[in-house]
Amino acid sequence: MRRIIAILTIALAMISISQTCRPEEMSKSDRRQLFREGAKLWPVYCAQCHNARPGSEFAPYQWDIILMHMRTQANLPPKNARAVLEYLKSSR
Repeated sequence: MRRIIAILTIALAMISISQTCRPEEMSKSDRRQLFREGAKLWPVYCAQCHNARPGSEFAPYQWDIILMHMRTQANLPPKNARAVLEYLKSSR
């Protein structure tokens, strides 16, 4: 039962992240704004438990998976998760 709940939670997180505007559909200035927002949010949601890591530590697809999992752990709203993901993927 716990496994099913975890899978459903992850699936819902994926759906809510994918519902936000995708970076390839955004203008360059909007992506920069999203990056800046992610840089501000990273310490709020992530630094409480993790040391800073370079974005190049993981491939972009790996950051998608990591953030999908951590979004449920940190109770990240979809908009904030998109910003943190942009920050992590762009800080290479």
